[in-house]
Amino acid sequence: MNAEIVILTGAGISRESGLHTFRDVDGIWATVNIEDVATPQAFARDPVRVQAFYNARRRGLVDAAVQPNAAHHALAELEREHRGGVLVVTQNIDDLHERAGSRNLLHMHGELLKAVCAACGEVTSRRGDIAVDEACAACGAVGRVRPYVVWFGEMPLFMDEIAAAIAGCSTFVSIGTSGAVYPAAGFVQMARAAGAHTVELNLEPSQVRSDFAEHVYGKATEIVPAFVERVLRGAR
Repeated sequence: MNAEIVILTGAGISRESGLHTFRDVDGIWATVNIEDVATPQAFARDPVRVQAFYNARRRGLVDAAVQPNAAHHALAELEREHRGGVLVVTQNIDDLHERAGSRNLLHMHGELLKAVCAACGEVTSRRGDIAVDEACAACGAVGRVRPYVVWFGEMPLFMDEIAAAIAGCSTFVSIGTSGAVYPAAGFVQMARAAGAHTVELNLEPSQVRSDFAEHVYGKATEIVPAFVERVLRGAR
């Protein structure tokens, strides 16, 4: 994918839409153990618990109160208006970028509103609950349908496409990420090696702050639209 600007987004961009982050003091991983709900081993050991966890998150995502915020809309505007091409790589499993209008988008950690059969790999749209004893419509396997989410210990999606895009971009922007989860936390180093200008837009400094050339801190709904306006104004 050719794009002059590659943007990595994390849970922080969706926080102001009403979705919890993961690694903050009040984040999701402060209330539930990763090993209990977000690994292939957890699914094999206790599928009831794992399905209940993701079913609850899916219900929360489709709640009418959860909507794209100004940061999501600003990135969609940047994609529409910037002639050099824009790619959003998101660690988020929500669909708020799509709802805001982003189209050049890669979900490296999967999508909550999809299900996948662990037996045959069939991916389908899913807005309702996944039952523990559900049969796959494609292959008939029972109890193998799971959230289309990359769990800890699994390989993120689209890594070759992401690496190629970062190698060819001139600007790399990270928004709302902790810098704690690899391989995404290493993308800024890849971008620097490729000669790109690197920008961190975050509520507070990430764990890889020192790898960025430029930093802006504040609420995503304020600093992301301001950044997009600056980019578009400079391109006109």
